[in-house]
Amino acid sequence: MPIVRLRRLGRLAVALPVGLVSLAMGACSPLTLLNSLVSDDGYRVEASLAYGDGPRRTLDVYVPDRLNTPAPIVVFFYGGSWQSGAKDDYRFAAQGLVARGYVVVVPDYRLWPEVAFPGFVEDGAAAVSWAFAHGASYGGDPGRVYVMGHSAGAHIAALLALDGRYLAAVGHDRSQLAGLIGLAGPYDFLPVKSENLKQIFHIGVEDPAPSQPINFAAGGAPPALLVTGDDDTTVYPKNSINLARRLGEAGDRVTLKRYPGLGHIGIVLALARPLPFRAGILDDVDAFVQATGAAVRPQP
Repeated sequence: MPIVRLRRLGRLAVALPVGLVSLAMGACSPLTLLNSLVSDDGYRVEASLAYGDGPRRTLDVYVPDRLNTPAPIVVFFYGGSWQSGAKDDYRFAAQGLVARGYVVVVPDYRLWPEVAFPGFVEDGAAAVSWAFAHGASYGGDPGRVYVMGHSAGAHIAALLALDGRYLAAVGHDRSQLAGLIGLAGPYDFLPVKSENLKQIFHIGVEDPAPSQPINFAAGGAPPALLVTGDDDTTVYPKNSINLARRLGEAGDRVTLKRYPGLGHIGIVLALARPLPFRAGILDDVDAFVQATGAAVRPQP
């Protein structure tokens, strides 16, 4: 791959114009280009396994070839404003994580307008339940399941970790989670101005408080790593800052990482191993996983 294309992706990740956010996250050229750089070596993929009914309730499992079992399991939810996205577009993120020795689960979930809140969170709970039930079959440790997400996916992950009703509905307790890893998540985003988001979250019709992860930061949460870019103008850093403060006040274990000069898309593109700028987010994730349950390294 020509070095100029690598440099272009690096610049894109550091400072993607706001107008291109929907293009980058909804699919297309930047993610297709990035996935073309990702190696197929060192792991296998079990694709489109059903965790529920319907085409949007399937998931991919990434398994390292050389694995000390049992390994941590990371369930990664992608973003897209709860309206777009597909698991196939996030091979670059899964590959960055699987290279660290994790079993990685990337689910699809139903989107607006097929469902509104909390349908996509309920799908997230079902996918995590699948990981608890089946992760060991892929060398994973059901006792070390992490929920992770970017943007709207971080919102889903945070509600699963903080509002115990979702996992309880599928027969689990949030205390079973080893941790929450949130990248540029909207955790405290009221008031809402977007008409689409008002419909997605029933704002003006129902109490919007249950849609805000920060309202469930009341103690007893699993450890959390919250990562944000100081140049994020899509999901403002205050979301991560406010949630980190509230978790700390509640006595929960939380680590906040802020990246100067990094925007909304750069946070997730930094998971890609081929990118030359390589912000240290994978290292932050690895340190968090080791601190909350030692990460298992692939055999050399």
